[in-house]
Amino acid sequence: MPHFLDLHLTEPADLRAMLETAKAMKAARAGRPRGTPDDSLPLAGRMVALIFEKPSTRTRVSFDAGIRQMGGQTMVLSGSELQLGHGETIADTARVLGRYVDAVMLRTFDEAVLHEMAEHAGVPVINGLTNESHPCQIMADVMTYEEHRGPIAGRKVVWSGDGNNVCTSWLHAAGQFGFDLTFTGPQTLDPPAAAVAQARAAGRRIVIERDPLAAVEGADLVVTDTWLSMHDSQSARERRHNQLRPYQVNERLMAAAKPDALFMHCLPAHRGEEVTNAVMDGPASVVFDEAENRLHAQKAILRWCLGL
Repeated sequence: MPHFLDLHLTEPADLRAMLETAKAMKAARAGRPRGTPDDSLPLAGRMVALIFEKPSTRTRVSFDAGIRQMGGQTMVLSGSELQLGHGETIADTARVLGRYVDAVMLRTFDEAVLHEMAEHAGVPVINGLTNESHPCQIMADVMTYEEHRGPIAGRKVVWSGDGNNVCTSWLHAAGQFGFDLTFTGPQTLDPPAAAVAQARAAGRRIVIERDPLAAVEGADLVVTDTWLSMHDSQSARERRHNQLRPYQVNERLMAAAKPDALFMHCLPAHRGEEVTNAVMDGPASVVFDEAENRLHAQKAILRWCLGL
């Protein structure tokens, strides 16, 4: 079953094929109103369940719009509307869902829930985000980088801040797409050792550098993410701010990277915290291109999962 669970679990050739499909589908839609369907309707007659245990803006809208553009239908469900692991096992819920829909996109907390869903659903399952990873985002990010600067292979990517789930997927991508990655952030928020080891085993240069200015030297791309989780307590927020303040992406930091370095953020951004307005709205920023490319990349992922 062609699930899309994590980048390091998908063959590099398949990831590249998805990106090429995404680029072609985006080009074919140039100038069209957002609500018009694609010329071909590869998802005609297909139903996709979009399940959100976590709140979402970009993931929800981009998947819903993309499926509709391709002629499919969506069933959008929240965690409160399902007995996902409450009153019924995840395996039993998965078995039932697989009788109703052609694919499942799941945005959840525990990655084990995602894998159990994939094991039992009998239809393709897509990782829309877990606490451990966010592969759909990085597919859009790689697509965005290559639109602006050409192949990402051999480039230097710098992650500044918290080694969170998005950072983990960037490490997975390093091994699959052939670029190097430097993490700069406090030791208490280092990315998972397993993700670092996986990228190094794939032959990539993965560096941990505490000095952010030294880290971004020679960088082709600087990436960050919000410092806070919506579930953090006030004391946790204060601790994170104190730890992460030196790793803010600001004009000084970007000036230490290559002159043509790009800036990315998966959004939502807390302006003035992890990134300044001058960088967010500046010439290096491609954050809104990233957000748009979620639509195109996810359409390609769906087509790959369904063999279309």
